[in-house]
Formats: sequence, C-alpha cells, structure tokens
Amino acid sequence: MTTASDWVQGARPRTLPAAAAPVLVGTGAAAHLGEAHLGRAALALGVALALQVGVNYANDYSDGIRGTDVDRVGPLRLTASGTASPGTVKAAAFAAFGVAALLGLALVAATGQWWLLAVGAVAIVAAWGYTGGKRPYGYRGLGEVGVFVFFGLVAVLGTTYTQADELSWPAWVGAVCVGMLACALLMANNLRDVPTDALVGKRTLAVRLGERWSRRAYAVLVVGPVLLGGIGCAFASPWTLIVLLLLAPAVVLAGTVLLGARGRALVPVLAGTGLLELAFGVLLGLGLAL
Repeated sequence: MTTASDWVQGARPRTLPAAAAPVLVGTGAAAHLGEAHLGRAALALGVALALQVGVNYANDYSDGIRGTDVDRVGPLRLTASGTASPGTVKAAAFAAFGVAALLGLALVAATGQWWLLAVGAVAIVAAWGYTGGKRPYGYRGLGEVGVFVFFGLVAVLGTTYTQADELSWPAWVGAVCVGMLACALLMANNLRDVPTDALVGKRTLAVRLGERWSRRAYAVLVVGPVLLGGIGCAFASPWTLIVLLLLAPAVVLAGTVLLGARGRALVPVLAGTGLLELAFGVLLGLGLAL
C-alpha cells in the first residue's frame, strides 16, 4: 500500500523551489513595471508547481520502467522500489500535468493572451519528453537545455508577461539567472548519479562532461547568477544588490562540490541548491519590486 508520505517523497519536494523561484522573479519584474497582479502570480505559481511535480513523477515512471533507478542514492523512487505500480505513477504524472493545464487555462483566460496555450502545451510535452518516450532528450545530455528554457526563460518571462503584457530587460536577466540555478540543481542531481547513469546508458550532461568538468560547471551555475542578478539588475533597481547576500552560501555549495563530494554527500548539496534558488527568487523579486 502506497502511503501519502511515499507520494510526497516521490514528488521530490527538494526540487520544488525550482518552480517557485521563477514566479517570484517574474512577479518582481512585473512590479518593477508597475503591473504586479497577485492573483495571476498565484495561478502562475500553481502551474509551475504542478508541472514540477508532474515532471518528477514522469521521471520516476520512465526511469523506473527502463531500469535506470534500480540502484540510486537519494529520495524514494516509487516505480523502481515497487512502492507503487508503474501505471499508478504514470497516472499521477498526467494528473499533475492536467492540474497544470487547467490552471494555465485560467491564467490565459484572465490575460486574454490565448496564444500562450501553445507555450503551455509545448511545456507539458517537454516535461514528459525529458525521460519519457522513445528518445528522451534527458538521456542525450540535453536536460539542462530543457530546464534552462522552461524553468528559466519561459517561467520567468511568462509570469511577467501575464501580469504586465510586456517584458523588460531586468526580466530577461532574471530569467537567465533562474535558468542557470535550475540547471545547477539538475547538475547536482545528475552528478550524484553519474556512476549509475553511466552503467545504464543514461548519457546526462554530467556523464558526458565527466565529474571534473561537471563540478566546475556546477560552480559557475551556482555562483554566476548571484553576481549577474545582484549586480546586473542593480542598474534598474539598486535594491537588487541584496541578492549578493547569497554569495557566501553559493560559494560554500560550489566549494563542497569542487572538493569532491559524491554520493550521499551530494544530497544536502541538492537541498542547499534548491533553497539557494528559492532565496534568490525572494531577494531578486523583492529587489525589483522596491
């Protein structure tokens, strides 16, 4: 019998900050334009969270039936562990995608920008195609590309546009920064799984780069956005300099990875990266709004 706790673990709550951060930054950018709308921001947050949960369950299902998750370090894998049947996990993934679609429809209806439905449909297809289907792009080292585009650019810019009906250069800078942090989160996850992924033929970017360069890439992805977002957006609002408070924890995370943390030692790095991204969203969003 699958318990509620099992489903929560299977949803991988450590990754949910990747969904909240872009909405916070996008709303801050909209506020900077004088057009923040909390109701639409709440709908955007619901879409982002539902998509993230859907991606996590979809990955659990797809990796599980391929045998990729048989020997993994980290949160519970529902399918691979036999805690839930593959069909049930797949249904949970599509239920989450359905919630995202309904909330997205409500958001589009509120804005009147019906062309955004196509963007939402592509996002759901990309969420499934990460590890699902016959040729999952996550198995070919393109996972970070998908994450950067959909959990960075699309999520931040979409949030801003649905509130302000326009975009600004601080929104673009924030979108790039959030995309980089989302990639850092994925890189930490995939770096932890390099040994097992390589064995089963899952050629993530971390597997392709190798541990040495993956660690360096992680360091750039986690420190770079703090500097770019804090200093770059300060030309629009000096308050965004508060983001630089995150430089110390970013350096600590980067140092931990560069010094060779692996396996279970990367689990707190994954959690810390998620919290860093959330804090970045709060501070940059607040800095732009002030």
